[in-house]
Amino acid sequence: MTSHAPHRFPVRVYYEDTDAGGIVYHANYLRFLERARTEMLRDLGFHQSHLARDHSAIFVVGDLHARYLAPARLDDQLVVETSVLKIGGASLQLEQNVLKRVDQQDSLLLKGKATLVYVMHSGETKRLPEALREKLTPFLLSETP
Repeated sequence: MTSHAPHRFPVRVYYEDTDAGGIVYHANYLRFLERARTEMLRDLGFHQSHLARDHSAIFVVGDLHARYLAPARLDDQLVVETSVLKIGGASLQLEQNVLKRVDQQDSLLLKGKATLVYVMHSGETKRLPEALREKLTPFLLSETP
């Protein structure tokens, strides 16, 4: 099994991200995950707007699971790590974890999995561009058969 480094996206917790209890509101973690997915694609040279314009297709979330393990608070510096679990014909399965650095160690706050589906504006699925597949390969957690 070959393992590669995940894509890392830094996030700082702002006041607007927190609830009345001073912790990150649960739905805001989903925003952090979305930003991390978008920035991973952008870093690979695939901007969402360009995919929509040039390929008439976009990524939509087909499935999302999030397990909340510990809270984040105002001013915390977090990292969203994104790894590719599987590259399908018209979909990607991703693992996304939110971590906080505490005493020189990463503390896992949220463990998530997302399935993205590549669809045309009509809603029909579309095969992932070959160039995108190639760029995503370094983020695969393991080789797929």
